[in-house]
Amino acid sequence: MIGLLVSLAWLLCAPEEAELLFVGDAMMHQRQIDAELQPDGTHSFDACFDSIRRWVSEADYAVVNLEAPLGGEPYTGYPMFSAPDSYAQALRDAGFDLTLTANNHCLDRRDRGLQRTIAVLDSLAMPHIGTYSPASVRDSLALHIADVNGFRIGFLNYTYGTNGIRHGAAVAVDPIDVSLIEADIARARSRGVELVAVCIHWGVEYRMLPEQSQRDTGSRIHRAGADMVIGSHPHVIQPAEMAADSAGRRHLTVYSLGNFLSAMRTPDTRGGAAVSVTLRRDRLGRPYIDRAESHLLFTVTPSRPGEPFRVVRADRPIHDDPEAEEQRIEFARRAAEILRQHNKNVKAP
Repeated sequence: MIGLLVSLAWLLCAPEEAELLFVGDAMMHQRQIDAELQPDGTHSFDACFDSIRRWVSEADYAVVNLEAPLGGEPYTGYPMFSAPDSYAQALRDAGFDLTLTANNHCLDRRDRGLQRTIAVLDSLAMPHIGTYSPASVRDSLALHIADVNGFRIGFLNYTYGTNGIRHGAAVAVDPIDVSLIEADIARARSRGVELVAVCIHWGVEYRMLPEQSQRDTGSRIHRAGADMVIGSHPHVIQPAEMAADSAGRRHLTVYSLGNFLSAMRTPDTRGGAAVSVTLRRDRLGRPYIDRAESHLLFTVTPSRPGEPFRVVRADRPIHDDPEAEEQRIEFARRAAEILRQHNKNVKAP
């Protein structure tokens, strides 16, 4: 009887809602490194996120893909990235709660760069998943569990590859191996996780519609028990879909979020999507995905010396840079057209 009363009290007091926010690739090209260099020789990236800081912070839990190792000096852009440590600090201070590190550039500075990235993120008290040092800690750290407004959510992160660079035995990078993912999801459920988000680096660059291989892999991951499959890597947006399984349980697939911040120049790579996911509980206290929405973000590149790169909402005009405003309009038009045509049960811009 007491147990029943406790359960009823918990249901009455349980939070009704939580909002997750996922954004795409936080890149670090040479133009960004140069633009954010300060007179004292340090780099500051705080101003890059001034326009969206409040918006990101308003989410109950925000996730970003850090697609550049914190490999130390010399700082370098494409093709072998190494970002200043202050980049991660700026992402943390912009409101991000979890950093994804499994991507094709995580070994650009080899094992030492991977290890240094982990050390810097740990020093910033910024949770991260996808890469591990030493390798022996992988099984204990691959699953990140977050309590978000009373929802117990498990996050996992995998990549298709590392640009042909092999790592040594001392570190680990989580690969897209469906058997491994299935085992990790099972482990998450055994630890009381209510909802599972699999963040996956996959697909073909610059293609705005998913490959059949993405659809097939996503379906297998959902069948294994994932509630959310959140994709990155193509550097352009791809659609998002929400469907229900045979038991009526909703699951979400975002094929590609595109770029969050970069110095890429082509119209479709100038920005990306942020997907907000609203979680609720039914009358029995069971969690479910209530709704998801795609929002567009755009990167304003500096038009004069001393200006930073800036991430802004792509649905709002840029008043201080006519050229950037033209580019924003073109990016938003093309991206919104894809999402409006191909999103399924996910609100498009």
